[in-house]
Amino acid sequence: MLSLGIFSWIILGGLAGWIGSKIMGTDEQQGIIANIVVGIIGGLAGGFLLNLFGVDVKGGGLIFSFLTCLLGAVILLFIVKKVRS
Repeated sequence: MLSLGIFSWIILGGLAGWIGSKIMGTDEQQGIIANIVVGIIGGLAGGFLLNLFGVDVKGGGLIFSFLTCLLGAVILLFIVKKVRS
């Protein structure tokens, strides 16, 4: 069961990282591994931020989890983009 959880984190993170990189215009600079890492870290960051605002992120379901990862990925890519420039 643990491997299924990790596998779904990779898939969900990769998809969120890829869409986030499309939104932020950084897709050409990233590969699939970077998209997965950005999506997973973005999910953690998005969950942390939403939790700060009192949003229950644990029982949100798959779509809410994806949107949380996407939000975090976009914020993370925005910060990286500002630091690099």
